Amino acid sequence: MILLFIVILLFAGYATLMLCYWRIWSSIPEFKSSNFEKKIAFSVIVPARNEEASIASLIQSLKEQAYPHELFEIIVIDDHSTDDTAGVVKRFDGVRLIQLEEDNINSYKKKAIETGIASSKNEWIVCTDADCLPPKNWLEIIAAFKKEKNPVFIAAPVVFKNNNSLLEIFQALDFLVLQGITAVSVYRNLMSLCNGANLAYERKVFNAVNGFSGIDNIASGDDMLLMHKIRKEYPDSVYYIKSKSAIVTTEPQKTWKSFFHQRIRWASKAGHYNDKRILPVLLLVYIFNLSFLVLLIAGFWNYHYWIYAACFWVLKTIIEFPFVHSVSSFFGKRSLMKYFFFLQPLHIFYTILAGLFGQFGKYEWKGRKVK
Repeated sequence: MILLFIVILLFAGYATLMLCYWRIWSSIPEFKSSNFEKKIAFSVIVPARNEEASIASLIQSLKEQAYPHELFEIIVIDDHSTDDTAGVVKRFDGVRLIQLEEDNINSYKKKAIETGIASSKNEWIVCTDADCLPPKNWLEIIAAFKKEKNPVFIAAPVVFKNNNSLLEIFQALDFLVLQGITAVSVYRNLMSLCNGANLAYERKVFNAVNGFSGIDNIASGDDMLLMHKIRKEYPDSVYYIKSKSAIVTTEPQKTWKSFFHQRIRWASKAGHYNDKRILPVLLLVYIFNLSFLVLLIAGFWNYHYWIYAACFWVLKTIIEFPFVHSVSSFFGKRSLMKYFFFLQPLHIFYTILAGLFGQFGKYEWKGRKVK
C-alpha cells in the first residue's frame, strides 16, 4: 500500500502539471501578421552534415519566401559531409557555402553555427536544420513579430512529418507534447526550452553573451543552452511565437535505433542545464513514468499491481488528453489523437530508457559516436 500511495502522489503532481500546461497553452494568443514596413535583414544559418537527400528542398523553400529577397541571405555550413551535400548546395545561385574546417571538437553543430554567424552580415540570425521545410511566410511572420514585440530571442514552432507507420506516428505525437510544453514554458518564463530547427535571435545579442562559450564542451544544446544564456541577460526579451505561419516541418527518424539515439541526445543535455527550474519537472515526469515499471514488476508478487498500472495508464491518458488535443489541433495533427491511448506504454518505456542512457550512456549521431 505504501507503493500505491507513492504512485498516487506522483500522479497528483503530474496531473497538476498537465492541467497547468493546458490552461497556459490555451491562454497564449495566436500571433497574426499585419502590414508593416519590411526593413529587418536576416541571415539564415543552416548547419548540414550528410543531407544531400533533403537540403535541396530546404534551399528551394527559402528561395520561395514571400519576404524581400534582398533582405535575407542563406548560409550553409557543411560539417564534414561524406556525401554530396556540398555539391547540391553549389547548384543554387545566391547561397553561401562554408566548409567547416575544425575537427576533433566537442560540438560540431555549435561550431558550424558559430562559423556561419561569424561570416554573416545581417542583424538577425535565423537557424534551421537541413532536413526542414519552412512555410512561404516564415521570415515575414518572424519580422512582423520582431516589429511588434521587440524580442532579442524568438523560439518558434516545429512539427514532424508523418506517414502511417507506427514509428512516425509515435514521433509526431511525442514531439507535439514537447512543442506544447516549449510554448508554455517560454510564454510564462517557466523554463528555457526551444528547438534548433526554428530559432531567431539578434546577432549582437549572440555576441554579447559570448555565443557558445562555456557550453561548447557539450555535444548538443545549441538551442536550449544558448537560450538560457541569453535569457539570463535579457529576461524580458525572450519570446515564443505561436503562429501557424511560423511552423517549420522537419523529418522524423527513419529507424527505431536512430529515434532512440536522437532522444538520448536530447536527454543528455539535462545534466548541463544552468536553468535549474527544469530539473524538478524532469524528475517528476521521469519518476512518474518509472513508477509504471515498478508496478509491473511488483505485479509478479501481487497481480493487483498490474490492475493499478492499467488504471494509471487510463488516468494518465485522460489527464494529458485536453492539453495534447489542443496542441495537435494547432499543428493540424488532430487525426493522430486516435492513437494516443494505445501509444502510452511505448511512450513510458522510451522515456525511461532515454532518460537513463541520456545521463550514463553513449549515442551515435550523424555517423559520430558521442559519450
